[in-house]
Amino acid sequence: METRGGFYISQIKQLQDRIFERLLLENGIEISGGQGRILFVLWKTDHLTISQISEKTSLAKNTVSVVIDGMVNKGIVEREINPENRRQSIVSLTEYAKSLQAKYEAVSQQMNALFYHGFSEKEQEQFEQYLARILETLTEILRTYR
Repeated sequence: METRGGFYISQIKQLQDRIFERLLLENGIEISGGQGRILFVLWKTDHLTISQISEKTSLAKNTVSVVIDGMVNKGIVEREINPENRRQSIVSLTEYAKSLQAKYEAVSQQMNALFYHGFSEKEQEQFEQYLARILETLTEILRTYR
């Protein structure tokens, strides 16, 4: 049996990112998808290291570092040396980033409505359970490579 799940997930992700970025721009929020993923994590828990952000976003550490540099230049986040470990830096939200949260969450809800258009609640729940199982399996496999 030929399966296409990975292909569909990849296509969906690309389309979702493009639509989401357009929705953000329409709402006056000029941030990229990668920046949004990092902001989403920091809005839940501020003052994190690059490693913690990498783990919570599933983005590679070097990718997080590059995206954070751009965010620092735009005044979205601040980067400070960790007083407990001088080799690490702590990333924190600026007041500007905090002011974007409500607008960003409204756009996220709009995207969710588009994403699940035509799905019953039960179908949404089942779909997310399947995705969570795949994510769990792949996360475990990745741990074996470390």
